[in-house]
Amino acid sequence: MQKNLFHLQNGSKLKEILLRLFAFLVISLTAWYLGYFAAVNVPQNAISIEALQEIGKKPVLRAPAPKRQKCDHWSPCSPGSFAYRILSGGGKERKAKICFEDEQLITERNDNTGSGINIAIVNYKTGKLRSTNFFEMWGRDQSNEMMNLIRNAPEGSLILMATHDDGSTRLKNDAKNLIEELGSKEIKNIKFRSSWVFIASKGFKLPDNIQKEKINHSDQTKNRYNGWPAEIQIEGCIPRNLI
Repeated sequence: MQKNLFHLQNGSKLKEILLRLFAFLVISLTAWYLGYFAAVNVPQNAISIEALQEIGKKPVLRAPAPKRQKCDHWSPCSPGSFAYRILSGGGKERKAKICFEDEQLITERNDNTGSGINIAIVNYKTGKLRSTNFFEMWGRDQSNEMMNLIRNAPEGSLILMATHDDGSTRLKNDAKNLIEELGSKEIKNIKFRSSWVFIASKGFKLPDNIQKEKINHSDQTKNRYNGWPAEIQIEGCIPRNLI
């Protein structure tokens, strides 16, 4: 009796082992077949590790990228105004830049910026560029040429100015007086290698509440660059209905 019971128990264990082996073989064959099917029928670039890792992740809400404004302003100008931005040079390598209505009037890329005082003349009624030039004030005196450009600018012009390197050493008093007549309050304070930016109008008046002028003097204890102060800038919006 005990012997028969022993045989029954052994037979049950054997069946259980065989069933487990059979199930393992079925699962293995199924997995192999599915893998083979995927390798043959699914394009290689259809599934990636990165894609699998993304499955089950919660979507991440991201704020939309801020829209770029004219002349890289932080906030847009109203449709009825012109955007401007004037940046002085900084150090020996960083040239002056003048932007108006998102058009780079003076920039190193245009190859029309240089040491001294950089000037752009804009037609206020159309917003289009009239002329640009830069005037050396260290190696040579170009005060007269600069005064001629300003005097010859027609009524209804905007005059945008920015220094690079040095704009003061050979600048004549007559030129300073002319720029002061345009509304500058700092031109007679300009010193060796001062960073200076200025916007003026000819034949009409700009609003009092816009940025018109800034100056930053060279100071060996504070200079950002070796021998030069940090660049400075002004920017703003000019209404189109001033004339």
